[in-house]
Amino acid sequence: MTAAAQESPGTGTADGWIWSRHELDALIGHLAAEGYEVIGPTLDQGAIVYGPIRGVNDLPAGWTDRQEPGLYRLAQRDDDQLFGYAVGPHSWKRYLFPPLTRLSIAERNETGWQMRRAEEPIPRYAFLGVRACELAAMAIQDRVFLQGAHVDPVYAERRAHALIIAVHCTEAAATCFCTSMQTGPECQSGFDLALTETAAGLTVTVGSDRGAALVRQVGGRSANPGERATAREVRQAVVGQIQRQLDTDGLRDLLLGNLEHPHWAEVAQRCLSCTNCTQVCPTCFCSSVAEVAELSGDKVTRERNWDSCFNLDFSYMNGGLIRNDIRSRYRQWLTHKLGSWHDQFGSSGCVGCGRCITWCPVGIDITQEVAALRQEVSA
Repeated sequence: MTAAAQESPGTGTADGWIWSRHELDALIGHLAAEGYEVIGPTLDQGAIVYGPIRGVNDLPAGWTDRQEPGLYRLAQRDDDQLFGYAVGPHSWKRYLFPPLTRLSIAERNETGWQMRRAEEPIPRYAFLGVRACELAAMAIQDRVFLQGAHVDPVYAERRAHALIIAVHCTEAAATCFCTSMQTGPECQSGFDLALTETAAGLTVTVGSDRGAALVRQVGGRSANPGERATAREVRQAVVGQIQRQLDTDGLRDLLLGNLEHPHWAEVAQRCLSCTNCTQVCPTCFCSSVAEVAELSGDKVTRERNWDSCFNLDFSYMNGGLIRNDIRSRYRQWLTHKLGSWHDQFGSSGCVGCGRCITWCPVGIDITQEVAALRQEVSA
């Protein structure tokens, strides 16, 4: 440990420390030794996705992504940056709000049926590479699952044990519009540590006592004024890369005040109702619950699965379907995400990550659809 590392790193001091890849590798090893499963960006199946990592060598060094509506491609960079990409198809919700969760188990014995909660080990995740829009998405899901009268115990346990190492964006995709949603590209809060990758290394901002303890453990040195200035310049440069915009002025009333507008039918002619947008979205939380019986008939497991408002059966109630056409299902998704979400949770449900644009097979662009509706209504 260096002499600088023996100092007490101050929480909230921007770019106070600087690490090389050696310190980052030591951090990953230290977290694993402490019982964390470190999840970070990796290359898999032609995309940068989140998965278990064991060291710096597992990170996508020298790779970036090219994104357009309905298009995602990996490309090699002209340097070996570790975090020189935007966001891929995965979001962190798959670890905090798993696609499949066993809720309870009912078993038949000599006295009848006994039900118990499905006890499963609580994972201790360390998330490495969380972007500003994803921190905002976690905050939104916190409001959904942790605040109010009904707290989701599965989410609460996983969230309480998660350690977050954020990374400031140094590269924006063509589908990003976080500046419109005021969620990025710079990480402001909600992290234990935040890193900025520059040619000199990784500047480190401490965001919590847990983060400060990690800096003391891993080491490093104090960043000098020039290195801090470079980190600020790198973060500011990304703002100029973001060209896509979403006008949020009066958006809730625009959407909810035009539920029968012909534009919804125009979108439905292109929409496949494939659910891609909701699956890649970091805030969507629709789910369904099913009872899964074993062949013996003596054990039934209640399972919660991710679902989507684009699925036909999702709106089934009282013997019929409420939204039996694509027009009504797309309208439900967009008006909830950008409109009635404000009524439920006090914020928009969109963080401007652009995933729904990139991973839509037909390239439907949420920003363009809002702009088109706004223009048609005002015409």
